[in-house]
Amino acid sequence: MSTSTVKNYPPLKDSLATAPKPWKIKLLYDGDCPLCLREIRFLQKRDNNRGLVAFINIADDNYSPMDHEEIDYATAMGRIHAILPDGTIIKDLEVFQKVYEILGMGWVYAGTKLPIIGSIAQFIYLIWTKLRFPLSRRPNLATIVAQRQQKIANNVIPRCRLNQ
Repeated sequence: MSTSTVKNYPPLKDSLATAPKPWKIKLLYDGDCPLCLREIRFLQKRDNNRGLVAFINIADDNYSPMDHEEIDYATAMGRIHAILPDGTIIKDLEVFQKVYEILGMGWVYAGTKLPIIGSIAQFIYLIWTKLRFPLSRRPNLATIVAQRQQKIANNVIPRCRLNQ
């Protein structure tokens, strides 16, 4: 008769919860912005299906803030956001610095890490956030958000109705 040893393994659920994420950064982008899409396509080519960057289209009807550190549509539309595997949220110029660094092109934004250049670049980026809608011939942010809310409200299908 043989003696067997029983090993105590952690529950599978816990193992999956603590497993490292395959991506290094989750980039939230506006898939309805033609100018933004040009940059995203460039970054996707640089990622080359390695999965280093998780590209999340906030314009997708299925976008859910609950899956993305509670960053709602209006907030994400106002300026670029990204999420690191530990849940840290970064935004604005820091997103570009980090994404380019992860994709091996950190040199592109290296100068923006210097205080004066970084401040100027951040200022220019904030101007861009205001101009991207008119430059892409889209309504302003408030109108876009209202249109999305209306679309969501119109697509809500009641699951059941009580007869009264």
